[in-house]
Amino acid sequence: MAIIKVQKQLFGTNGVRGIAGKDMTPELALNIGKALGTMRPGKIAVGRDTRTTGPVLINALKAGLLATGCDVIDCGILPTPALQYIVKEHYDCGAMITASHNPPEYNGVKIIEPDGTEMGDEEIILLEDLLSDKTVPFKSWDLVGTEVSAPHLVDEYIHAIASRFPEKPGKGMTVVVDPGSGPACHTTPAILQALGCRVITINGVMDGTFPGRLPEPSPEGLKGLAALVLANNAAFGVAHDGDADRAVFVDNNGVFVEENQEFALFAQYICQNATGTIVTPVSTSLLIEMIAETAGCTVTYTPVGSIYVARKMRELIETGNTVIFGGEGNGGLIFPDHQFCRDGGMTAATLVLLLATSDKSFSSLLSALPQRRMIKEKIKTPYGLQLIEQLNKKYAQESVDHTDGLKLKRNRTWALIRASGTEPLVRVMVDAEDSKTGLALFEEIENSVSEILKKISH
Repeated sequence: MAIIKVQKQLFGTNGVRGIAGKDMTPELALNIGKALGTMRPGKIAVGRDTRTTGPVLINALKAGLLATGCDVIDCGILPTPALQYIVKEHYDCGAMITASHNPPEYNGVKIIEPDGTEMGDEEIILLEDLLSDKTVPFKSWDLVGTEVSAPHLVDEYIHAIASRFPEKPGKGMTVVVDPGSGPACHTTPAILQALGCRVITINGVMDGTFPGRLPEPSPEGLKGLAALVLANNAAFGVAHDGDADRAVFVDNNGVFVEENQEFALFAQYICQNATGTIVTPVSTSLLIEMIAETAGCTVTYTPVGSIYVARKMRELIETGNTVIFGGEGNGGLIFPDHQFCRDGGMTAATLVLLLATSDKSFSSLLSALPQRRMIKEKIKTPYGLQLIEQLNKKYAQESVDHTDGLKLKRNRTWALIRASGTEPLVRVMVDAEDSKTGLALFEEIENSVSEILKKISH
């Protein structure tokens, strides 16, 4: 069964997000809680990241849940994958207050289903319908829900990862961790220490103003991490986004690791130990397919977004297929033996094992991967869908994939043009074997987009 993206109004690929107090208001959080409590009655676990507006929004969300008769388990500040693990193990549903990698002024809500995955499009649309339904009743005084504080439950998540590595592969290994002042301050250092690593941290104190760097772990923002890796002769440095469902790395030379290369190295390691299918979005570099082919594995593509990857992984497994790995080219990797969601803590721990079982350094392993060139650009326009429609006509005679937007494929090079579902912009990506080929295709697409937008806007 093919995955088809349906149009949502408030929620994007990974929840609803906006500037706190303007787009993401306490009233909206209250209504989301009320709608979720009506749709998924029962025991609901909630948590948040370190943003300054977290307490305001989580209390509003809890009010909505309690008023509809749900029992609320407040897990406090913790990574999104930690809450997903807790929900999967214990509860009927979950909600995370986070804006992930967005700047400090943003906040949002992610809804978690009983299996630990984020709520899918069909269910989100039902939830959005309930948001506007003014007839949804509150429960009477004797039927409202109860609240329990359970910040200790995050320790179950830490133990769940650490227990997968009982041989302590990190003995003698130094690792530098940059949680970015987010909730991984409490989890990733503890996980790596349990694996035997000597752990050094930077930006390791929870602070919703994010004083050390922005929640998005960029090469520029990770210069301090890179310097500490070099100064301490560390095996690698790991950094997280605002809710720690992603992990990005700097190698032992302090060099930022492009996320598709990260994905490829993990895929190579996993394919050496198992044969099966890797699931990833159409936006991921062909590098993953090249690695999989060499090892006798296959790749299945989905629309962009971790929820589509996770759901496709589960679907394939349920139909008798062997799925060994999944993820995106942004540091969001999914380990199906652990849970079906991106997990930054599990990613960091797996790299420890990967390096411990190799006689090569992180940088050496990366340099041995096939080299490709990826170009990414955003084009501001309110005419995204019309643009894609016209590009489909222009390239109708070529090899085109319509899984998500328009993916134009030419031999071992491709270009992807996608209209954002939440912002007035179009994303353009090109993946090629070398810079010259990539730039040529990118300029061609850019010129085509410019010509079409001129016609549309007049």
